[in-house]
Amino acid sequence: MKYLAKFSALFLAAALTLTACGSNSNEKETGDNQDQKITEQSFDDILKASKGTTVTIYGWGGSDQTNNWIDHYLGDKMKKDYDITVKRVGMDIDEVLNNMQNSVQAKEEKGNIDVVWINGENFYTAKENNLLFGPFVDKLPNMDKYVDKTSDEVKYDFGYETKGYEAPFGKAQLVMVYNSDKLQPIKSADDLLKAAKENPGKITYPALPDFTGSAFVRNIVYEKVGYEKLKDIDPKDEKAVREAVKPAMDYLKELKPYLWKEGKTYPTDSTQLDNMFADGTVYFDVSYNPNFASNMVEKGTFPKNTKTSVFDKGTIGNTHFLAIAKNAPNKEGAMVVINEILNFESQNEKYKPDVWGDLPVIDNSKLSEEEKKEIESVKLGSATLTQQELLKKRQPELPADIVPVIEKIWLEEIPSK
Repeated sequence: MKYLAKFSALFLAAALTLTACGSNSNEKETGDNQDQKITEQSFDDILKASKGTTVTIYGWGGSDQTNNWIDHYLGDKMKKDYDITVKRVGMDIDEVLNNMQNSVQAKEEKGNIDVVWINGENFYTAKENNLLFGPFVDKLPNMDKYVDKTSDEVKYDFGYETKGYEAPFGKAQLVMVYNSDKLQPIKSADDLLKAAKENPGKITYPALPDFTGSAFVRNIVYEKVGYEKLKDIDPKDEKAVREAVKPAMDYLKELKPYLWKEGKTYPTDSTQLDNMFADGTVYFDVSYNPNFASNMVEKGTFPKNTKTSVFDKGTIGNTHFLAIAKNAPNKEGAMVVINEILNFESQNEKYKPDVWGDLPVIDNSKLSEEEKKEIESVKLGSATLTQQELLKKRQPELPADIVPVIEKIWLEEIPSK
């Protein structure tokens, strides 16, 4: 999702210059010993230690629905059931990571961040630079009860092994949003090109590096090249990446003159494209939230006949995660909060389109018959595809370090030519 995997080149450059943060020092040994003592506790002891404490959750705060779920549903539940106060802090992920980096560099025993909403290249950077606490997920009872820990979507985050340093929070999947009064279902890149030719100026996509725009372009790469041909390419070999993605770039060049403003400019981000779709400037939109279009129809923002589709060859899906800061002041409380988020009731609640619409991370085969019926009874919006339809057409994400290379190639090849 755009609020999670926004790549910050400046942060990455700075973070990669971090030293081992005193890897041979007494401070690190002491910190590691303390962390080990926490992870060696029983979950009952962790519950006792967290009672009466406050847990901060840092992450994107740009959605009223998401904020409301954290502040009220989760916050109220944690206070009532565990006597834990949840404090949400809305902040862009690059700011969160800079905060964590500065805190670790200053050798602060306790920072100000407990839980971090994270995924993709940002998790890669944080993990590689010793900014995270863990491994901790095996301590969470609900990981065993509800989550398929053997799933690649749990074991890997944009191709990078999670190793128990982050717990799944929810799922996203790219969908094509279209005005069904104007367009037929968009089920392939060729369908999109045909629609663009028949409706010149009425289709576009967000400029990269906007996260949704980047995912859309990667999906075109999948369509024209294939995931298998890209997943093992060395991202440092830009020439090889450029050669591999050439069929996709050729397609986007063919598409360009039929786009809004003849492809001479692109919406700055997905929010601008959403607004353009809402006011009829374009007939096509892209979203990483399969429930987003239905929510906008319900609000009266999108046309009533808005629908969504996925490509027949599939669309990219990923998992967003929750991690704990290396020097989190309340690691026990953070684990209790994350464990509750993995509970069936919490996952089911945030799946409801009128609440949030976030796809659950729970494994349906682990649910009781009553729980299966409950989650199947969730009323989906008029533009929302079923979980079954989405999962059948779900494609994995590429390794995190190839994403900025593809973005760089797009910036050089498409808008400037």
